[in-house]
Amino acid sequence: MTDYFVHESAIVDAGASIGAGTHIWHFCHISSAAQIGRNCSLGQNVYVANKVNIGHNVKIQNNVSVYDDVILEDDVFCGPSMVFTNVYNPRSFIERKKEYRPTIVKKGATLGANCTIVCGNQIGQYAFIGAGSVVTRNVPDFALVVGVPAQQIGWMSRYGEQLDLPLTGSGSTICPHTGDRYELSNGTLKWISCH
Repeated sequence: MTDYFVHESAIVDAGASIGAGTHIWHFCHISSAAQIGRNCSLGQNVYVANKVNIGHNVKIQNNVSVYDDVILEDDVFCGPSMVFTNVYNPRSFIERKKEYRPTIVKKGATLGANCTIVCGNQIGQYAFIGAGSVVTRNVPDFALVVGVPAQQIGWMSRYGEQLDLPLTGSGSTICPHTGDRYELSNGTLKWISCH
């Protein structure tokens, strides 16, 4: 008897660690050394490799493959058909398993549908990657990035709404949904407090 749900069509290899309350849906494959936290949801046709660590309350939508050396911290959202990579310059005829580059997605970040995260980069806390974007470099905490290659166009709140702040310089604002206060200084946005 497990304290998580696995659909009958899914494959969970022996040894995988899966937290309580997690739901693994149709046609998923979870590798034997994968680590998945509590209260996660893995949609249809999700693959999780061995050297993967997924935190708590992570939502992975349909058709996402989470490859070796990807870390998803708590509360990350992976939109439908978004893409991770782990080799920067793949060739089918050259073995490059020793050249994997780690990808770290920090707490609360959103990776929009069909975006691509090129390996070796870090996505900051509560960052928001727009649908279809291609991330080729590190993304700061709370940054809103879009495009190919992805460029920052603004800042996002923890709630998931764009904040009324300049891209650079300094400033402060209050999230109208939560009352949380944010301060921008020297290109870094910080969540200060909630009301």
